[in-house]
Amino acid sequence: MGKLYLVPTPIGNLEDITFRAIKVLKEVDLILAEDTRTSGKLLQHYEIGTPMQSHHMHNEHKTVDGIVQRLQSGETMALISDAGTPAISDPGFLLTRACVERGIDVACLPGATAFVPALVNSGLPNDKFVFEGFLPVKKGRQTRLQMLSEESRTLVFYESPHKLIKTLTQFVEYFGADRQLTVSRELTKLYEETIRGTAEEVLAHYSKKPPKGEIVIVVAGKKL
Repeated sequence: MGKLYLVPTPIGNLEDITFRAIKVLKEVDLILAEDTRTSGKLLQHYEIGTPMQSHHMHNEHKTVDGIVQRLQSGETMALISDAGTPAISDPGFLLTRACVERGIDVACLPGATAFVPALVNSGLPNDKFVFEGFLPVKKGRQTRLQMLSEESRTLVFYESPHKLIKTLTQFVEYFGADRQLTVSRELTKLYEETIRGTAEEVLAHYSKKPPKGEIVIVVAGKKL
């Protein structure tokens, strides 16, 4: 029986990878990558010559069974996403579940995840928090926001640059203009920044300065 490794990769700065992660990526038989072109740059940087195979949200339903059969035959594999930890708003859950159900050993290495530095750096309470990832695009979005408006724990969201204004506008509507929040973008990269303030203030900032890069929003919970 083989083994599946879930290996976190840097969210920006290529130096944010562990020695163990590099060792595993060099020693496994195959690397399952969300985008082989993106991952190829990381592997080239660390002189990792392990073969890669594409494994992403559009093909994982079709490829899981074949991958599991290869693992059962004794192959070892590492699953990586474009950035961060697999299965955190990225592919990985379906394959992990299939391996667990079939008794295949799964090991997740510790490493980079975008929401952790954003949460810790926010200055908002982080003893208890709720990770929401990406909000529903259409169906169920308003219902979800209405429910979350009553949440007293700190809330963490992922968002794309072109949807940030819409999301912040809805936060003002559902959470209130005075709700404290932070927007962190380009974490670990050259132009990393965190903007802090009320929902209204942060919305005004990005209305004047359209954002770029990957974004994490941290929102204070409702005061009880």
